[in-house]
Amino acid sequence: MDSHPAHHRFLQIEQQGPVALLTIHRPPVNALNTELLLELQRAAAGFAAAPQTRVVVLTGEGKAFVAGADIVEMQAMDSRRAREYSALGQSVFSDIETLPQPVIAAVNGYSLGGGCELAMACDVRIASEAAWFGQPEVNLAVIPGFGGTQRLPRLVGYAKAKELILTGEQIRAAEAHRLGLVNRVVTADALLPAALQLAALIASRGPAAIRLAKRAIDLSDGDRPAGFAREAEFFSQCFATGDKQEGMQAFLEKRTPAFSGK
Repeated sequence: MDSHPAHHRFLQIEQQGPVALLTIHRPPVNALNTELLLELQRAAAGFAAAPQTRVVVLTGEGKAFVAGADIVEMQAMDSRRAREYSALGQSVFSDIETLPQPVIAAVNGYSLGGGCELAMACDVRIASEAAWFGQPEVNLAVIPGFGGTQRLPRLVGYAKAKELILTGEQIRAAEAHRLGLVNRVVTADALLPAALQLAALIASRGPAAIRLAKRAIDLSDGDRPAGFAREAEFFSQCFATGDKQEGMQAFLEKRTPAFSGK
């Protein structure tokens, strides 16, 4: 187990073959403060430079995934400091969102405010039945500042996103699943095994193809002709890899492919 204690006070990173399990541990509710955001930024930079890690699973310790941003820290902020804090959170979550590896959020409990925003920056969300989701910032007379107003509408639609953000109401995992905010809901005991099983499945596929497919989807908002051109370019890049040769050969020989990542 590699928990990098000197660098990560609130994070634990455990490498399980090609899958990295990243656990947030800041009792009692894993609230995001500046220090934790900077640790997440360092962890993301580490993953970006680690091609041997093919999938990242992100979860929280205890009763919360991340229950929100640190209110004590925010209470002391003026407008200028708040702008810097928002920019930091947005930048860190963008780093996670744009990692070459798919990131699976295993949402174990409260995923509110900054926690909901962090989960939305991941590629896939699997939730425990015990999880709650929401953007309750208006209850504190502020708005989401780590990307919530931008990502939530794309996942659940504009009307529902406005209702959730303008009321600050929290929803259970089953409702989040119905709205398309989460991919799957499982029992609390099944959460980590389900996330790791999905991670292992993705990690078994052609690594370059996984990276290129994720990028093609992430860049699909907006101009359709440009999106199709990008898809064709990424598709062609796959054909320059040894893994493409191995994948097709294995299919024709009716055997499991052995991908090298090259």
